Amino acid sequence: MSSPPEALAPANQQKFRTGLNRVWHAAGYSLAGLRAGWGETAFRQEALASILLLPLAFWIGRGWVEIALLAGSVLIVMMVELLNTAIETAIDRIGPEWHDLSKRAKDMGSAAVLLSLVLCAGIWVAALHQRFFS
Repeated sequence: MSSPPEALAPANQQKFRTGLNRVWHAAGYSLAGLRAGWGETAFRQEALASILLLPLAFWIGRGWVEIALLAGSVLIVMMVELLNTAIETAIDRIGPEWHDLSKRAKDMGSAAVLLSLVLCAGIWVAALHQRFFS
């Protein structure tokens, strides 16, 4: 005897959506994530910096590859920051007490943000050097 679909339904109804309905709802979840990220100081600072850096990428870049590297490196920093915040939020949901594995997960998320910032800075320094000092 087969079970009714309700009995097998996961808690997340997004799994049953298809086509444009799924895309529409996924976009809403993404916007909610950006709004939640805006509540984080680090993400807000990076987003505000991107308002300056993204248009600047089109002026500094001499071709589509340079523009993509400059703009992409800025967006990567923001993506990694959102993922780091997601890790921290999930760890904090588990509990506020100190645990070595929780600290390790948060430290690795922070290290990922640091590496994305180093990558971004390196790309921008190289592009600025080539544009103005070569």
